[in-house]
Amino acid sequence: MNADGHSAAQAAPAPPPRAPAAAPLSTIRSNLRAARLDRREIAGSLGDLGTFLPLLVGMSAKNGLDFAAGLFFAGFFSVVTGLLFAVPMAVQPMKAIAAVALTEGLTAPQIVAAGAIVSAVVLTLGLTGLIETLNRLIPRSLVRGLQLALGLSLAIKGVQMVAAANTPLGPDGYAVAIAAAAVVLALSNSHRLPPALLLFAAGVAVALWRAPDRAALTLWLPSLSPPAMADFAAAFWKAAVPQIPLTTLNSVVAVCVLSMDLFPDRPIGVRRVATSVGLMNLVGCWFGAMPMCHGAGGMAGQHRFGARTNGSILFLGVAKMALAVLFGASLMSACAAFPAGILGVMLAFSGLELALVARDQTGRAEAFITLATAGACLALNNMALGFAVGAAIIVWMRLIRRVTGGESPVA
Repeated sequence: MNADGHSAAQAAPAPPPRAPAAAPLSTIRSNLRAARLDRREIAGSLGDLGTFLPLLVGMSAKNGLDFAAGLFFAGFFSVVTGLLFAVPMAVQPMKAIAAVALTEGLTAPQIVAAGAIVSAVVLTLGLTGLIETLNRLIPRSLVRGLQLALGLSLAIKGVQMVAAANTPLGPDGYAVAIAAAAVVLALSNSHRLPPALLLFAAGVAVALWRAPDRAALTLWLPSLSPPAMADFAAAFWKAAVPQIPLTTLNSVVAVCVLSMDLFPDRPIGVRRVATSVGLMNLVGCWFGAMPMCHGAGGMAGQHRFGARTNGSILFLGVAKMALAVLFGASLMSACAAFPAGILGVMLAFSGLELALVARDQTGRAEAFITLATAGACLALNNMALGFAVGAAIIVWMRLIRRVTGGESPVA
């Protein structure tokens, strides 16, 4: 690994040969034939719920995001992804936007607008092929610093949510939070029962117990709810700018690299993945859907739980869409009564999982950049400014090396 945080293993994979114009239908038919649906695939489909559920529930409960729209379109784009890719490609929340939304109190339209901005940028990068250039220009250590700051801020927000209840007992209290944390720690390596799914079910049960009139079976269908221009302006610096490097590297480049490692017989190209991410939110933003992307962590989690084909993604997508249509209105209203003792723990552990990705920066110079970037983000309470501080440190370190002809000042 070089001083800027790159390594040969992190380089963008070579794109596959360009397919003829008639390829999409042929690809879909081939992917459907290759899809399997068995116990392992179904178990694998649950591997990413540890990230998906806490962030969606958190933004629905605290920011007013439409839970049903988020669930439905996550399912819809999972089905589309399963048709277009032969690997278990996860559809995840955009973590930087989610973390900023939860910690800084963005409105639901601002969250949606941030996702649309990021998708427009990523789609442009994918269609023009500039995604590979951006991958070479942005050091991985800088992105890891941003992820570390976002993860820690989300973990802090989860703990503060529990502390704000200021009571030892009750669904919002410390006792429930301690029990929920114990469940997560006890089941963290379970392939049969993901702790996030168990806590989500318990939280919904408590929410419906608190407000039993919300438990009715109520059909839900998507409706137009686009953000206003003012929402785009408010979301640009706060949430969109920090998300762009995460999406381009973790949701596009890192996904392709991991896919080559796990499924070398089914290569996917960065331009295809970037186009997929871009189109998702440019469609979903019209309906108030949660900002979504693909992610290396999601693919790794689903593979770890048993997913080996796109059958897991197709199953998960259909299940999410069915739940949204049949119970979306009830679940959406239940989010307001979701117990803080459980939600806070879910968000805290989700944040820690995001922060843990920074552990791969083991070199002294890379670790320094990662920690400096994270520290600046947290101290300034602004992810975009913190990212700029980290970038400035890298530029200065490069300049010093050029002038002195020596090693990095922190090497």
